[in-house]
Amino acid sequence: MKKGIFLLGFAALPAFGGLKFDETLKTVDVGVDSNTVKVDYSFKNEGDSRIAIQRYDAGCTCASAQIKDGKLDYGPGEEGVIRVTFDMTNFSGTVDKPMAIWLQGDPADKPSVRLTTRINIPVLVEIEPKTVTWDVGSSPEPKKITLTMNHSKPIHVKEVSGSNPNFTHELKAVEEGKKYELTITPAGTGEVGIAVFHIETDCAIPRHRTQRVFSVVRKPAATVATPAR
Repeated sequence: MKKGIFLLGFAALPAFGGLKFDETLKTVDVGVDSNTVKVDYSFKNEGDSRIAIQRYDAGCTCASAQIKDGKLDYGPGEEGVIRVTFDMTNFSGTVDKPMAIWLQGDPADKPSVRLTTRINIPVLVEIEPKTVTWDVGSSPEPKKITLTMNHSKPIHVKEVSGSNPNFTHELKAVEEGKKYELTITPAGTGEVGIAVFHIETDCAIPRHRTQRVFSVVRKPAATVATPAR
């Protein structure tokens, strides 16, 4: 499937020690079945002296980066491109992926350049909410989670399994292949507890096939008293 890249413009593009990037933030829309994304960031040395790139780090095992021709040293007026490749196999929705670039002389904790790639991946199984909660001591009433399938083809829920027997669940098909309701009920709310529910679907795209939702019995949030006036 084709993917579109929408560049966010800036009134004044930042220069880092004379190294100027065309964009420091890019937004990328990818197809539902895209597993990799390649994004290029162009730059130019607009300073009066040579600039050396000391190192660069995509900051995630799901990402790798390469500079065109492996060139790390740029004289005045010279241009370059850094390409970042992302593995999107395990992601959906909107994710921001950072990229840091250290120029020669940068402290280890202060890279001169920070790039961000914002990747929009279609959500085929929309879940609302993803977590249902009860306060300790509250009524253990059932709570519902809605699953809506946002795909051109039906997506069926095949199985739901929970990690904690103190939470029971019931699945109802509102519209088979299109919409489901998952009702979760705690056996009691006398103490803190948590359960993870794994939802298996027949979605043909692996990263959308398995979903997770959570149910939590938690301590009530502390109430802050308002001082009397």
